[in-house]
Amino acid sequence: MKGIPVSSSNVSRVRSGVVGIVGGGQLARMTAPAAIALGVELRVLALSVDESAAQVIPDVRLGAHDDLQALLAFAEGCDVVTFDHEHVPAAYLEAIERTGVAVRPGPKALVHAQDKALMREALSAAGLPVPQWRVVDDVDQLVGFADGVGWPIILKTSRGGYDGRGVWVLRSPDDASDVMSGSVLSTGAVWLAEELVDFTQEIAAQVARSPHGQAVAYPIVRTVQSDGMCADVVAPCPDLSEERAIEAQEIALRIAELLDVTGMLAVEMFDTPAGLIINELAMRPHNSGHWSIDGAVTSQFENHLRAVLDLPLGAPDLLAPYAVMVNIVGQEGDGLSPLHTALRHVLARDPGLRVHLYGKEIRPRRKLGHVTIVGDDVRVLLERAHHAADYLSGAIDE
Repeated sequence: MKGIPVSSSNVSRVRSGVVGIVGGGQLARMTAPAAIALGVELRVLALSVDESAAQVIPDVRLGAHDDLQALLAFAEGCDVVTFDHEHVPAAYLEAIERTGVAVRPGPKALVHAQDKALMREALSAAGLPVPQWRVVDDVDQLVGFADGVGWPIILKTSRGGYDGRGVWVLRSPDDASDVMSGSVLSTGAVWLAEELVDFTQEIAAQVARSPHGQAVAYPIVRTVQSDGMCADVVAPCPDLSEERAIEAQEIALRIAELLDVTGMLAVEMFDTPAGLIINELAMRPHNSGHWSIDGAVTSQFENHLRAVLDLPLGAPDLLAPYAVMVNIVGQEGDGLSPLHTALRHVLARDPGLRVHLYGKEIRPRRKLGHVTIVGDDVRVLLERAHHAADYLSGAIDE
């Protein structure tokens, strides 16, 4: 029997949709396995073919997130456009919506993750717990605020900061003068002064929400920061009462509804003796939820896809009593991280952990990947995960 030619015209496919992701970082990269499982086609807008997501997603379009024509061309043929980061100008997202392509989360929601001052204003107006804050124009206004709430204080740029960048702890008027005179605000940004919160621990609440309002809440996690960057995550938070965990989930669900978020929402909070205080928002998959790839019934990446496509959401439940994630971070100094050369040792030493590498060029203080492990003893899990991450990064050699 003669072979039948195979072409796109005679192959029937089950397709869940085409999702365009603006940004070629590790979040887009880690979305790919979930998309494959759901039959979702991904398209990524990347700056180069060497970016993390562009290495693994076949449909790559080259262009910048702040180039309107590149965005419009990228969105054509997509069912929905979503994001690897929050930096696309709101006016450009509105332009995409006018072409009939869904943008999720929408620009009216996303602006609250783009601009910390607008976020503080919206959450304060809703009566949600936030630090004392004030937008300041100059050093005199900042000093007046600090004298009122007490030194030291936190100073942030309202736009553009991440992983500790664009955030300063100020202990005196001289510190304020040095920072404000030596820094240039990005377009549209303002100076945001906040009280320095005395917290017991930092936690994060993640929820997924679909366009028609279905929502699920993941277990509350404990996050540990190092130099402004997430170092490790424990799910669920081991030292949080059930009542406070439920309160944190309810806060995140309320914010998702209030701001009409579609997709994943991460709410970073301070756990203090007096109660919870909201720190930051992210409207996308988030570092605090990477544990869910290996530790939850439905990962944050799958639920983000389900949400933006308005598919029923998956269960966020843990697969083990605890899941621990530790970031692999590029080290300072002359030595380069061994990464792949170290991988054989790490996998042989501890077959029970999972390693995720992002395909990034090695640079100091850059997130290069993460390791995850699940089990029932948090102390042991943290020890194993930190050893693996430190060996992979080159921080230790035995």
